[in-house]
Amino acid sequence: MSKAIKLTKDPIWELLRKVTIPASVGSLFQTFYNLVDTWFAGRISAEAIGAIAKSFPIYFVIIAVGVGIGAATNSCIGNLLGAKKINKASLFIAQSVIFSLVTSIVVTLFGLNASNFLLSVMGSDAAGIALTREYLDIIFYGTFIVMIQISLNGALNAQGDTKSYRNVLIFSFFLNIFLNPLFIWGYGIVPAYGIGGLAIATVIAQSIGTIYLAYKINSCKLRKYLSIKCFIPKFILLKELFAQAMPIMISMLFIGVGIFNILYFIGQFGDLATAGYGAALRVEQVFLLPVIGLNTAVLSIGGQNFGAKNYNRIRELYTKALFFGSSFMAVAGVVLFFGAEFFVSQFTDNVEAIYHGAIYLKVAALIAPIYPVFFITTAVFQALKKPIYSLYLSVLRLTAFPFLSLWYVINIRGGDYADIFYTIMATNWFMGIAVIIFIGYFLNNVFKQKKSHFSY
Repeated sequence: MSKAIKLTKDPIWELLRKVTIPASVGSLFQTFYNLVDTWFAGRISAEAIGAIAKSFPIYFVIIAVGVGIGAATNSCIGNLLGAKKINKASLFIAQSVIFSLVTSIVVTLFGLNASNFLLSVMGSDAAGIALTREYLDIIFYGTFIVMIQISLNGALNAQGDTKSYRNVLIFSFFLNIFLNPLFIWGYGIVPAYGIGGLAIATVIAQSIGTIYLAYKINSCKLRKYLSIKCFIPKFILLKELFAQAMPIMISMLFIGVGIFNILYFIGQFGDLATAGYGAALRVEQVFLLPVIGLNTAVLSIGGQNFGAKNYNRIRELYTKALFFGSSFMAVAGVVLFFGAEFFVSQFTDNVEAIYHGAIYLKVAALIAPIYPVFFITTAVFQALKKPIYSLYLSVLRLTAFPFLSLWYVINIRGGDYADIFYTIMATNWFMGIAVIIFIGYFLNNVFKQKKSHFSY
């Protein structure tokens, strides 16, 4: 039997390994899942890849809201576990599920009613909108499944369990390989749904994963205090979840806005430029996986240590996570730079799309070492229950700063396709250095306030 993880006592390097690796492996298979979808979309047509790429900023609304729910659940439960308030931590599991169901209704209505307008802004014609909606509508009808799944995973992450969701993502990946061709081209009594088949396969896989996570919650130590009564809405707790989740949701939405912003400028260079960028983005996500795993680890470890008032461990956690993340991404950047054309060519044989995708990957390789600063700093903000700072960071890094810069470079200076990404590189490095300078002052201020409060 494996040794139980103690997030407030075990050595930081050991915790980063134990929590990050399962989370990263899970994220790896999540990305493989997306890569499989992109590959199958490429078998349909180059236009289908473009449709998937343009659907992402809109689909990202689901991801953004889900991440907010998961992070808020993780933070609230983690802080309570660190403070030894087990009963209340159990209650938050049920309230998070209720919160997930309510928010899923809002997200579904948004997706079904705003898609046409947003796709038209990105330059899609009537045929392109119709093609993308075949995929998007089904995804939005299954929103409630995603929200519950992420809520349950947040509760498990708060206890240091990143393996259960890893198992879900691995299973979903292999299931997706079977379901995608079945529903895209049909077989026997199953009709051919085309690009909509990708969405049907996704909803089925998510449903099975949610059932498994519910089983794991029913087996964890917090189950002892979890009963049907816990699912009666308690507005004080729902308000606390909302207060933690909303800034994170908005922060994540700004990532979608940032991608939307980039696609707006890329769209000026044609659909094949968009298709190439969409394929390249999938490749980049593979190399970001350990950093995404670090984000989960820092939030889980930091949340419990903040609740236990182990402030020096949080400083140590931030420094070591940042060192590992930036070192890894520097090496990954070399691989991305020299393998750019090869990676993109695995998704399409269109020469123009490959050319545009490779341009993005080569510049992304130069941005890579600074990315961990944003992921890890955001996790610290969330662990310390200061998610509003994640919102401030997202607004500056993903919308205001890059949009104004891109507008100037492309529309005023007449920049070309590659200039889009060099501008993004410059804004990311500038913001990353500013964040590193800021975080030291931020941690000192938060910990000083906490110590003054308890001494008082």
